[in-house]
Amino acid sequence: MKFNIVGIGEVLWDLLPSGMKLGGAPANFACHAHALGAQACVVTRVGNDELGVDIYKRLEAQGIGCGTVQLDPVAATGMVTVTLSESGIPQYIIHENAAWDRLAVTPAAVSAIIKADAVCFGSLAQRSEPARTTIQHLVANAPVGTLRVFDINLRQKYYTQEIIDQSLRLANVLKLNDGELPVLADQFGLTGTSRDMIQTLARRFELDVVALTRGPEGSLLYQNGQWSDCPSVPIKVVDTVGAGDSFTAALVLGLLRKMPLDEINYFADEVARFVCASAGATPPLPKQFSERLAKQPAAQAKLPSQVVPVNAAI
Repeated sequence: MKFNIVGIGEVLWDLLPSGMKLGGAPANFACHAHALGAQACVVTRVGNDELGVDIYKRLEAQGIGCGTVQLDPVAATGMVTVTLSESGIPQYIIHENAAWDRLAVTPAAVSAIIKADAVCFGSLAQRSEPARTTIQHLVANAPVGTLRVFDINLRQKYYTQEIIDQSLRLANVLKLNDGELPVLADQFGLTGTSRDMIQTLARRFELDVVALTRGPEGSLLYQNGQWSDCPSVPIKVVDTVGAGDSFTAALVLGLLRKMPLDEINYFADEVARFVCASAGATPPLPKQFSERLAKQPAAQAKLPSQVVPVNAAI
């Protein structure tokens, strides 16, 4: 069975030290979801320029439908300048007034949302109007039962407490990392351990699932009172760009297949580790990942017997 997966928000060019790479968290998410066996598209907007045309071609080459990619007659295609630390952790300079800031509600976008099994959105593409209203309108109109995933993806100054609050109220799944949890703790008065704060968020905003990625400490999942704590295994990190988006894609497909929580957690961590060990946000994923989702009954999957921390941030 192929699930319909929709990423909503920014698509752009990451200007990496190694050259230009297709990026933007919702687009990365859609590409990884497709590579894991889903039918995926991204509701986004590009400029009427050479870089926009190239995005169409790149998305099509990765199997992503472009019927929901809007063409803006005025604004340029989005770009982000990315520098990497010695440990491969990215730093971003996000160019403003991009085409995706002008994202609109269109018949193609509405049609994609109506058919979606899961939609994923973040905070960055909500930095300005009309994109903010468009994204919230589309997510709010997803069918009952759709996974509405808020992959918070905090970037620099491009978020407010109001945007986060509104997004959490629209979502039923939250994905964040250990650098973002303290921000939410400060904004919403969360106290206690990470688990305490996650439970408070889940209760306050009626979230079914919360996923916390913790770099060297692995990942922590919460689902309706149940926990899964997954350490990681050592790898040589090339860069972490797109690793969190791959984790979210694997998480979503695991949830849609109703896999056990531990199995979802270990699988998503494994996919993210592969991306960390590769260059760019959307390296080709080994077929074994999609085959495992498609063919292996969840109840029979085996978890690693031994795990140790990984020196990578997701």
